Amino acid sequence: MKRLLDCTPSDLQNCTKPELLSALAACEGRVLACETIGITPPLLVDVTNAEYAASLSADILLLNMFDVQHPVINALPKVAAEDTVREIKRLTGRVVGINLEPVDPQAAKSNDGTLWKMSTGRLATAENAVRAAEMGVDMVVLTGNPGNGVSNSAIVESLRSIRAAVGDRLILAAGKMHASGVAGEGGENILTPDDVRDFIQAGADIILLPAPGTVPGITQEYAHRLIRSIHAAGKLALTAIGTSQEGADTATIRQIALMCKMAGADIHHIGDTGVPGMALPQNILAYSIAIRGERHTYHKMAQSVNR
Repeated sequence: MKRLLDCTPSDLQNCTKPELLSALAACEGRVLACETIGITPPLLVDVTNAEYAASLSADILLLNMFDVQHPVINALPKVAAEDTVREIKRLTGRVVGINLEPVDPQAAKSNDGTLWKMSTGRLATAENAVRAAEMGVDMVVLTGNPGNGVSNSAIVESLRSIRAAVGDRLILAAGKMHASGVAGEGGENILTPDDVRDFIQAGADIILLPAPGTVPGITQEYAHRLIRSIHAAGKLALTAIGTSQEGADTATIRQIALMCKMAGADIHHIGDTGVPGMALPQNILAYSIAIRGERHTYHKMAQSVNR
């Protein structure tokens, strides 16, 4: 399998899970995942945020707030609900993932009436993961939005059931970008060496951790120690900006990007609320250029989806 950097959309159409994991690993820390929200008004009005992020060189489009039972992506051409993800892939030629959340129902009630209000189709259940696979999703990320009460122990339980249901069909990533409303799981306790071990034993292919500099206590050195243990187990590491710093200045973004690179990240994630819906466009470009230079960035931007 070629590096994901070199893959055309047609290369990805029939890519198996092992092939895609190999293509990700072969990029040596030059993969950019952009998280977008489809239920908010698109920044470009009649172009989806996912398409916008792809045009700015994102390799992976991670759909947050995506309900597999009632999918909504504003500005997407009208298609049957079950074809929503396939239409995004047709328009962008990118790898597509979604977030699913093993929430604490009581904690999640705090989000009632807000953008982050929980829905049944976003729960981290085997049923929803199977539905996601049938829709054409490539990767499921088990994580939590702010205040939803997603604990690491709940992620482990969901991982086990989802792995049993679709482990050979979907790449499974697990971890948190912030505490997600769980007391005692802030700072370094967002992800500990024990959590890494538990996630891997439960079936995770990729371990998600906060990018250095995005939450208190997650330093480059701490992230590096975690990532060494992830790599020693033969898994990939995804560093994530999930604290609205995707809306910071480009100098901050470049600093975070290089710290993640030095810590050993295989996949670099940039969050969805620089403005509600996606990162600031200039920050997606700044991050991409920082981790792989202008050549690979512009190549990804220029490549036709018809190749």
